[in-house]
Amino acid sequence: MQLLALALVLAQAATPAAAPPAPPPPTGPVVALVVAQGRTVFGTITIALDPEKAPISVGNFLKYVRAGHYEGTIFHRVMPGFKIQGGGFTPELEEKPTQGPIKNEAKNGLRNSRGTVAMARTSNPDSADCQFFINLRDNHRLDYGIGGAGYAVFGQVIEGMDVVDRIAMVPTSSRGPHENVPQMAVVIKTAREVKAVAPVAVPKP
Repeated sequence: MQLLALALVLAQAATPAAAPPAPPPPTGPVVALVVAQGRTVFGTITIALDPEKAPISVGNFLKYVRAGHYEGTIFHRVMPGFKIQGGGFTPELEEKPTQGPIKNEAKNGLRNSRGTVAMARTSNPDSADCQFFINLRDNHRLDYGIGGAGYAVFGQVIEGMDVVDRIAMVPTSSRGPHENVPQMAVVIKTAREVKAVAPVAVPKP
């Protein structure tokens, strides 16, 4: 009997604990990015924003969307298994003017999980302006308290992760000081606020 009880305890210990359920997608404003490479339209990346937990970052992102800033910019940093980053450069790798840095909101409790959208920045925590990135996997080392000041998550892809994954597979190379640049520009053709759509589960890679 004791041996049976011990076996049951060991079996339970060997069974991995179920992962906690993912938080529901935010229900704030929704932005749609239409992405293309040359004449090939990759599709639309639809992002739900979270103004409740990231009001500064969301307000900043919408400011650039409404100004048409993102149209014609590229995903200039593509790192498979990590992230895709864009919003700041033209296909010629000329940096577009910005409206100044914002305060880092990484302490808002939102995690850098697959499909989330976060502000890109320099080593200065409060240096983010227009650039953003989309996490290709759970990058929790970028969270506040794990990666120092952390990187502020402000939204989540609710449709179009297949487009994000397709961007992640394009060939890249170095161009001047820039690494991981797509050999053929991946361009944000349009960036528009749209009506909210029903959230869908983010597919695993």
